[in-house]
Amino acid sequence: MSDTSYHNEKEAATQKVVVVENVAYADALLKAPVKPWSKRMIQMYGLCLLATLNACINGYDGSLMGSINAMKPYQKQFGMTTTGESTGFVFAIYTVGNLCGSFVAGPLTDTWGRRWGMFAGALFIIIGTCIQAPSQSMPQFKGGRFVLGFGVAMSATAGPSYVAEIAHPKYRGILTGIFNSFWFIGSIPASWISYGTNLHYPTHNNSWRIPLWLQMSFSGIVLVGSLLVPETPRWLMANDRHEEALAVMAKYHGEDDPQNPIVQLSYREMQEQISKTGSDKRWWDYSELVSTKSARWRLTMVVSMSFFGQWSGNAAISYFLPVMLEQAGIDDVNTQLMLTGVIAVISFIGAIIGSTLVDRVGRRKMLLTTSCLFVMWFAIITGLSAKFAGTDNKAASNATIAMIYMFGFTFSVGFTPFQALYPVECLTFETRAKGMAVYNFWVNIASFFNQYATPVGLGDVKWRFYFLYIAWDAFQALFIYLFYVETKDRTLEELNEIFNAPFPKAASLKKTVVAVEGTHGITNIIEEIETKV
Repeated sequence: MSDTSYHNEKEAATQKVVVVENVAYADALLKAPVKPWSKRMIQMYGLCLLATLNACINGYDGSLMGSINAMKPYQKQFGMTTTGESTGFVFAIYTVGNLCGSFVAGPLTDTWGRRWGMFAGALFIIIGTCIQAPSQSMPQFKGGRFVLGFGVAMSATAGPSYVAEIAHPKYRGILTGIFNSFWFIGSIPASWISYGTNLHYPTHNNSWRIPLWLQMSFSGIVLVGSLLVPETPRWLMANDRHEEALAVMAKYHGEDDPQNPIVQLSYREMQEQISKTGSDKRWWDYSELVSTKSARWRLTMVVSMSFFGQWSGNAAISYFLPVMLEQAGIDDVNTQLMLTGVIAVISFIGAIIGSTLVDRVGRRKMLLTTSCLFVMWFAIITGLSAKFAGTDNKAASNATIAMIYMFGFTFSVGFTPFQALYPVECLTFETRAKGMAVYNFWVNIASFFNQYATPVGLGDVKWRFYFLYIAWDAFQALFIYLFYVETKDRTLEELNEIFNAPFPKAASLKKTVVAVEGTHGITNIIEEIETKV
């Protein structure tokens, strides 16, 4: 046997055939394996954690007002009931503030940077808390909720953009998925603090004032921390600060090595694709969101996700679970609050599980599967509620509660991680801040319907209101199957190639079969294949 033949056989023995989404990205990762627990990676996780606290702020309010709404001292102080138009408006004024903040959040985050967007959001939230918590009248209470919503719009725009842009490309999916999963890190304390204060102060206003004052805890940390973290490399590149951008990427993505393959790949792609004269430099200019077919497809993904994430039925559980439990036969307020706290814990576990699956399973498969499951859960909940509403059937009540919990867990696994991740991935850098502001705007339009119409619907037509969720969830499953783009295992810049294709969904499902050899990277491109889901 010749030396050449022996060498070829040995080389073939060390190679293996794999399927990859993007050849350049996969090659860079093979040549520079990531050390997930190195000093620099842990520091990068810390940066993402600070930005992720912005999600806790929204989660805290999401559970807090549902719990406070059930408290007798709060109802007595302001003359409120658990359902009806007046209750819906108290919930909805927070959304109105959020809508107004959305018009400021995008330009602010583009002009001053992601970290100053987080700072401004945290500051407004602290001011809103100081107005709301000591309220003696409903106008003051509503005013505080408006300011809170205004600040949350900035946090919801700057926070996920910061995480997606500072995260190492290999872990962008899980880290940005965890962002929205931390909604429950706010939701869980809100539920249990409200349960505890109502238990110890059942007839005193401290039962609802203490949880409200604690609302500014997370925003206080973000306010201080945002002054200490670096700006994202993509914002620095867009503002002609190339050396700083490369230094940030080398530090947090390349173990201090600017020649690291993944750093160099990202840097080249940013140089080629991030414009120094894009619409992010013009605070009034939103035209780039709709100026091309590619942009319109991206915007369709963003806007549809804003509605799917709010109208699947999750809002009824987030804000009005005590009302749903009362209609299922659970009349004791403390029991309602305790069960609200339990579902928050279960949902958080589901969200973390889902975050670990986003890069393994893929965005489309998870969103499609869970949407189909939503239809099934609400069909069972509707059937049980219809048959046993107004009866004392304990088994039926328990079964209804179990299905509500199953829906909450399923939503957390399959949708919660994507509510921040998917819109961020679908947007180019130039449109990311304004696009996330538009996303937040439509989230709040959908949320306004939830907060204003849901208490009326649950109060007037009761369980029949669930038919609306069944129809909507069936529609969203079909829409996701037909149009949603798969975004996993590509850098943010590499997704441009997908969206520029004639049919982005089909392009995103194409993969490449390659031969790889250890840290030498990809040695041969074998063929291109197309998957169905």
